[in-house]
Amino acid sequence: MGKLDGKVAIVTGAASGIGRATAALFAAEGAKVVAADWSDAEGTKAVEAITASGGAAVFVRVDVSQPDDVQAMIRKAVDLYGGVDVIFNNAGVEGEQAITADCSLENWDRVININLKGVFLGMKYALPEMLKRGGGSIINNASVAGIVGFRSIPAYCASKGGVIQLTKAAALEYAAQGIRVNAICPGVIWTPMVERFVGDNAEARKAFEAMEPVGRFGSPEEVARMALFLASDDSSFCTGAPFVVDGGFVAA
Repeated sequence: MGKLDGKVAIVTGAASGIGRATAALFAAEGAKVVAADWSDAEGTKAVEAITASGGAAVFVRVDVSQPDDVQAMIRKAVDLYGGVDVIFNNAGVEGEQAITADCSLENWDRVININLKGVFLGMKYALPEMLKRGGGSIINNASVAGIVGFRSIPAYCASKGGVIQLTKAAALEYAAQGIRVNAICPGVIWTPMVERFVGDNAEARKAFEAMEPVGRFGSPEEVARMALFLASDDSSFCTGAPFVVDGGFVAA
Protein backbone atom coordinates (compact mmCIF):
# COMPACT_ATOMS: atom_id res chain seq x y z
CA MET A 1 0.00 0.00 0.00
CA GLY A 2 1.31 3.41 -0.99
CA LYS A 3 0.78 6.50 1.12
CA LEU A 4 -1.09 8.16 -1.75
CA ASP A 5 -3.10 5.24 -3.13
CA GLY A 6 -6.25 6.49 -4.82
CA LYS A 7 -5.13 10.13 -4.76
CA VAL A 8 -4.83 12.53 -7.68
CA ALA A 9 -1.86 14.87 -7.34
CA ILE A 10 -0.76 17.87 -9.39
CA VAL A 11 2.89 18.94 -9.27
CA THR A 12 3.97 22.18 -10.96
CA GLY A 13 7.56 22.71 -11.99
CA ALA A 14 7.70 18.95 -12.45
CA ALA A 15 10.29 18.88 -15.23
CA SER A 16 13.32 19.26 -12.97
CA GLY A 17 14.70 19.52 -9.47
CA ILE A 18 12.32 19.30 -6.53
CA GLY A 19 9.24 19.06 -8.72
CA ARG A 20 10.57 16.15 -10.73
CA ALA A 21 11.65 14.26 -7.62
CA THR A 22 8.27 14.87 -5.99
CA ALA A 23 6.26 13.80 -9.02
CA ALA A 24 8.23 10.56 -9.15
CA LEU A 25 7.81 9.91 -5.41
CA PHE A 26 4.08 10.69 -5.45
CA ALA A 27 3.59 8.25 -8.32
CA ALA A 28 5.68 5.58 -6.58
CA GLU A 29 3.40 5.99 -3.54
CA GLY A 30 0.29 5.32 -5.63
CA ALA A 31 -0.89 8.74 -6.79
CA LYS A 32 -2.08 9.52 -10.28
CA VAL A 33 0.12 12.49 -11.14
CA VAL A 34 -0.41 15.50 -13.36
CA ALA A 35 3.13 16.73 -13.99
CA ALA A 36 2.98 20.36 -15.10
CA ASP A 37 5.76 22.55 -16.44
CA TRP A 38 6.51 24.98 -19.24
CA SER A 39 9.27 22.75 -20.61
CA ASP A 40 7.65 20.26 -22.97
CA ALA A 41 10.81 18.23 -23.56
CA GLU A 42 11.87 17.79 -19.93
CA GLY A 43 8.30 17.46 -18.67
CA THR A 44 7.67 14.66 -21.14
CA LYS A 45 10.87 12.91 -20.03
CA ALA A 46 9.79 13.14 -16.40
CA VAL A 47 6.45 11.49 -17.20
CA GLU A 48 8.08 8.82 -19.35
CA ALA A 49 10.34 7.91 -16.43
CA ILE A 50 7.34 7.60 -14.12
CA THR A 51 5.33 5.44 -16.49
CA ALA A 52 8.37 3.27 -17.24
CA SER A 53 8.49 2.52 -13.51
CA GLY A 54 4.84 1.50 -13.48
CA GLY A 55 3.38 4.78 -12.24
CA ALA A 56 0.45 6.77 -13.62
CA ALA A 57 1.24 10.25 -14.89
CA VAL A 58 0.46 12.74 -17.63
CA PHE A 59 2.31 15.87 -18.70
CA VAL A 60 0.57 19.23 -19.05
CA ARG A 61 2.29 22.33 -20.36
CA VAL A 62 1.54 25.28 -18.11
CA ASP A 63 2.68 28.81 -17.38
CA VAL A 64 1.59 29.10 -13.74
CA SER A 65 1.30 32.88 -14.01
CA GLN A 66 -1.49 32.56 -16.59
CA PRO A 67 -5.02 31.86 -15.25
CA ASP A 68 -6.15 30.08 -18.42
CA ASP A 69 -3.17 27.69 -18.27
CA VAL A 70 -3.75 26.89 -14.60
CA GLN A 71 -7.46 26.28 -15.14
CA ALA A 72 -6.64 23.96 -18.04
CA MET A 73 -4.21 22.06 -15.79
CA ILE A 74 -6.92 21.55 -13.18
CA ARG A 75 -9.42 20.46 -15.84
CA LYS A 76 -6.93 17.89 -17.12
CA ALA A 77 -6.68 16.33 -13.66
CA VAL A 78 -10.48 16.28 -13.30
CA ASP A 79 -11.20 15.00 -16.81
CA LEU A 80 -8.51 12.31 -16.82
CA TYR A 81 -8.42 11.18 -13.19
CA GLY A 82 -11.70 12.40 -11.69
CA GLY A 83 -10.62 15.19 -9.34
CA VAL A 84 -7.84 16.79 -7.35
CA ASP A 85 -6.69 15.62 -3.91
CA VAL A 86 -3.22 17.15 -3.73
CA ILE A 87 -1.51 20.06 -5.40
CA PHE A 88 2.15 20.92 -4.94
CA ASN A 89 2.58 24.51 -6.12
CA ASN A 90 6.28 24.17 -6.69
CA ALA A 91 7.09 26.10 -9.88
CA GLY A 92 9.39 29.05 -9.31
CA VAL A 93 12.25 31.14 -10.65
CA GLU A 94 15.10 32.93 -8.90
CA GLY A 95 15.16 35.96 -11.19
CA GLU A 96 18.06 38.30 -11.78
CA GLN A 97 20.58 39.26 -9.11
CA ALA A 98 20.53 42.94 -8.20
CA ILE A 99 20.14 44.96 -5.04
CA THR A 100 16.75 46.53 -4.43
CA ALA A 101 17.33 49.92 -6.07
CA ASP A 102 18.72 48.17 -9.15
CA CYS A 103 16.05 45.47 -9.39
CA SER A 104 14.29 46.03 -12.70
CA LEU A 105 10.52 46.31 -12.85
CA GLU A 106 10.54 43.52 -15.43
CA ASN A 107 12.40 41.20 -13.07
CA TRP A 108 10.14 42.11 -10.15
CA ASP A 109 6.98 41.42 -12.14
CA ARG A 110 8.28 38.13 -13.57
CA VAL A 111 9.37 36.71 -10.21
CA ILE A 112 6.25 37.80 -8.34
CA ASN A 113 3.97 36.56 -11.13
CA ILE A 114 5.48 33.08 -11.20
CA ASN A 115 6.45 32.52 -7.57
CA LEU A 116 3.53 34.19 -5.78
CA LYS A 117 0.71 34.72 -8.26
CA GLY A 118 1.35 31.21 -9.59
CA VAL A 119 0.81 29.76 -6.11
CA PHE A 120 -2.33 31.85 -5.67
CA LEU A 121 -3.75 30.65 -8.99
CA GLY A 122 -2.94 27.02 -8.21
CA MET A 123 -4.85 27.29 -4.94
CA LYS A 124 -7.69 29.36 -6.37
CA TYR A 125 -8.57 26.80 -9.03
CA ALA A 126 -7.74 23.63 -7.09
CA LEU A 127 -9.76 24.54 -4.01
CA PRO A 128 -13.23 24.17 -5.59
CA GLU A 129 -12.30 20.68 -6.80
CA MET A 130 -10.97 19.70 -3.38
CA LEU A 131 -14.17 20.90 -1.75
CA LYS A 132 -16.08 18.54 -4.04
CA ARG A 133 -13.90 15.67 -2.74
CA GLY A 134 -14.48 16.65 0.88
CA GLY A 135 -10.90 17.69 1.52
CA GLY A 136 -7.37 17.71 0.25
CA SER A 137 -3.81 18.87 0.76
CA ILE A 138 -2.23 21.98 -0.72
CA ILE A 139 1.55 22.26 -0.50
CA ASN A 140 3.24 25.50 -1.51
CA ASN A 141 6.97 25.66 -2.12
CA ALA A 142 8.37 28.70 -0.33
CA SER A 143 12.00 28.99 0.77
CA VAL A 144 14.22 29.93 3.67
CA ALA A 145 14.40 33.21 1.70
CA GLY A 146 10.85 33.78 2.90
CA ILE A 147 12.07 33.61 6.50
CA VAL A 148 15.46 35.35 6.40
CA GLY A 149 16.80 37.97 4.02
CA PHE A 150 19.26 37.51 1.18
CA ARG A 151 21.08 40.29 -0.60
CA SER A 152 20.55 40.87 -4.33
CA ILE A 153 17.33 38.84 -4.75
CA PRO A 154 14.66 41.16 -3.31
CA ALA A 155 11.86 39.96 -5.58
CA TYR A 156 12.58 36.33 -4.75
CA CYS A 157 12.59 37.03 -1.00
CA ALA A 158 9.36 39.02 -1.25
CA SER A 159 7.66 36.31 -3.30
CA LYS A 160 8.59 33.53 -0.90
CA GLY A 161 7.59 35.54 2.18
CA GLY A 162 4.28 36.12 0.44
CA VAL A 163 3.86 32.41 -0.18
CA ILE A 164 4.21 31.69 3.53
CA GLN A 165 1.61 34.30 4.48
CA LEU A 166 -0.76 33.22 1.70
CA THR A 167 -0.42 29.65 2.97
CA LYS A 168 -1.39 30.70 6.50
CA ALA A 169 -4.40 32.70 5.32
CA ALA A 170 -5.78 29.87 3.19
CA ALA A 171 -5.14 27.32 5.93
CA LEU A 172 -7.38 29.26 8.30
CA GLU A 173 -10.07 29.71 5.66
CA TYR A 174 -10.38 26.02 4.78
CA ALA A 175 -9.34 24.12 7.92
CA ALA A 176 -12.93 23.30 8.87
CA GLN A 177 -13.59 21.93 5.39
CA GLY A 178 -10.91 19.27 5.47
CA ILE A 179 -8.32 21.06 3.34
CA ARG A 180 -4.83 21.38 4.77
CA VAL A 181 -2.53 24.10 3.42
CA ASN A 182 1.17 24.03 4.25
CA ALA A 183 4.42 25.42 2.90
CA ILE A 184 7.86 23.91 2.48
CA CYS A 185 10.89 26.14 3.01
CA PRO A 186 13.91 24.47 1.41
CA GLY A 187 17.43 25.60 2.16
CA VAL A 188 20.21 25.29 -0.38
CA ILE A 189 19.15 22.33 -2.50
CA TRP A 190 21.22 21.06 -5.44
CA THR A 191 18.83 21.87 -8.27
CA PRO A 192 19.19 23.56 -11.67
CA MET A 193 18.38 26.87 -9.92
CA VAL A 194 21.38 26.53 -7.60
CA GLU A 195 23.52 25.25 -10.45
CA ARG A 196 22.83 28.50 -12.30
CA PHE A 197 24.14 30.44 -9.31
CA VAL A 198 27.24 28.28 -8.90
CA GLY A 199 28.14 27.40 -12.48
CA ASP A 200 31.56 25.76 -12.77
CA ASN A 201 32.99 27.82 -9.92
CA ALA A 202 34.34 25.39 -7.32
CA GLU A 203 34.85 28.18 -4.78
CA ALA A 204 31.25 29.31 -5.19
CA ARG A 205 30.09 25.76 -4.61
CA LYS A 206 32.13 25.54 -1.41
CA ALA A 207 30.69 28.86 -0.27
CA PHE A 208 27.13 27.64 -0.81
CA GLU A 209 27.85 24.37 1.00
CA ALA A 210 29.38 26.30 3.88
CA MET A 211 26.08 28.17 4.33
CA GLU A 212 24.52 24.93 5.55
CA PRO A 213 25.41 23.83 9.10
CA VAL A 214 25.35 20.20 7.95
CA GLY A 215 28.08 21.09 5.43
CA ARG A 216 26.42 19.96 2.23
CA PHE A 217 23.67 20.72 -0.23
CA GLY A 218 20.27 19.17 0.28
CA SER A 219 18.88 16.91 -2.43
CA PRO A 220 15.57 17.26 -4.29
CA GLU A 221 14.60 13.86 -2.93
CA GLU A 222 14.92 15.10 0.65
CA VAL A 223 12.44 17.89 -0.05
CA ALA A 224 10.19 15.46 -1.93
CA ARG A 225 9.93 13.31 1.20
CA MET A 226 8.63 16.32 3.12
CA ALA A 227 6.11 16.95 0.34
CA LEU A 228 5.00 13.31 0.63
CA PHE A 229 4.49 13.71 4.37
CA LEU A 230 2.33 16.78 3.81
CA ALA A 231 0.38 15.16 0.96
CA SER A 232 -0.39 12.03 2.95
CA ASP A 233 -2.57 11.31 5.96
CA ASP A 234 0.60 11.22 8.08
CA SER A 235 0.24 15.00 8.38
CA SER A 236 -3.48 14.98 9.19
CA PHE A 237 -3.08 17.49 12.08
CA CYS A 238 -0.74 19.84 10.21
CA THR A 239 -1.97 22.99 8.52
CA GLY A 240 -0.89 26.59 8.13
CA ALA A 241 2.77 25.89 8.83
CA PRO A 242 6.08 26.51 7.04
CA PHE A 243 8.06 23.25 7.16
CA VAL A 244 11.77 24.01 6.98
CA VAL A 245 14.04 21.56 5.13
CA ASP A 246 17.33 23.39 5.31
CA GLY A 247 20.08 21.46 7.09
CA GLY A 248 19.92 23.88 9.99
CA PHE A 249 20.32 27.09 7.96
CA VAL A 250 17.74 29.26 9.74
CA ALA A 251 18.84 27.95 13.14
CA ALA A 252 22.35 29.34 12.69
